[in-house]
Amino acid sequence: MNTTAKPARNHADIREMSFERALKELELIVGRLERGDVELEESIAIYERGEALRDHCDRLLKQAEAKVEKLTFGADGRPRGTEPLDPGV
Repeated sequence: MNTTAKPARNHADIREMSFERALKELELIVGRLERGDVELEESIAIYERGEALRDHCDRLLKQAEAKVEKLTFGADGRPRGTEPLDPGV
């Protein structure tokens, strides 16, 4: 049994956030942590919230990527259709 594991914190409000709102809060957390003007216990709490926000933003981005398609064009330059976007290109 791992006795050093932290209890999971409930960040249920994050699930309802838009990408923009979650990203803005994450940026605020990063700024506070970088300045170092918070006490240790609060630093741990906001870091954990930051992780939850980052995961939420990542999940929303992956959902958006799955919906994005790119146009394909024929040899004559006219639109031919669509295909899934390959984010690796």
